[in-house]
Amino acid sequence: MLASLTPDSVPQILVHLGITPPVTHTLTCLDQLIAAYCRTVPWESAFRIARRAAVTETEQCPRWPEQFWQENLVYGAGGTCFESNYAFFALLQALGFEGYLTVNNMGETVGCHTAIVILLDGQKWLVDAGFPVYAALPISPRGVMHRATPFLRYTVRPDGRDRYQIEQWPHPRHNAFTLIDEPVSEAHYRACTIADYGENGLFLDAVIINKVINHQPWRFNMRETPWQLHCFGWGTDTVYDLNGDAATAVARHFGMDEQVMARVFRQLAT
Repeated sequence: MLASLTPDSVPQILVHLGITPPVTHTLTCLDQLIAAYCRTVPWESAFRIARRAAVTETEQCPRWPEQFWQENLVYGAGGTCFESNYAFFALLQALGFEGYLTVNNMGETVGCHTAIVILLDGQKWLVDAGFPVYAALPISPRGVMHRATPFLRYTVRPDGRDRYQIEQWPHPRHNAFTLIDEPVSEAHYRACTIADYGENGLFLDAVIINKVINHQPWRFNMRETPWQLHCFGWGTDTVYDLNGDAATAVARHFGMDEQVMARVFRQLAT
């Protein structure tokens, strides 16, 4: 399998995530890994924008799992769904979890979102570090499944053969995405990841960051003006002004490299 990490990387990543071995192949441990990931690895576009600007050949743009994790360890970097879910999948595989990658739809947009399906004792669980979904969600063609987390309540609703509507509440966008429960090869997944750095690639025009900080989901979205930080509770949105230089304030708040953030802010201002 291509989604691999070096043997030395895995213990280092677990320490970084605050996970103490041994890691058992249980739902409890899977949820702990997801929660630790959401606290440690931001959903973010800044390093993606920086990578696109620095690399001429589109085929060389993606940060595959080993590079992705090292950039998180050193610079606090994250990524959007293609790279982030691939990196998390690599970690889960290294820890012995069984599963596969999927490429999914959001509304009318086809093939724009990825997710992982993990198998535990014959039950399928949706894992999506690249949204993020804050816990593993049960999948069953026999009926609607529910799962609650401290931040959102989720519903997995069958919608035809191998199709599921992933719903979230309370959230302004009730329908998160359509899961297509069909394994894709890693070659196909990697091709989609490369294409997402191409002409029609998503999130290459604005800095957007989501991360759980001090047990609360936070967001910065450059597309929303004036620029502010948003802290979310159960159906609440508390807004905080940025103090001082915006790039510096955003980098410090989310624990990301200030030089990279400043460079990306300048690039997008031109």
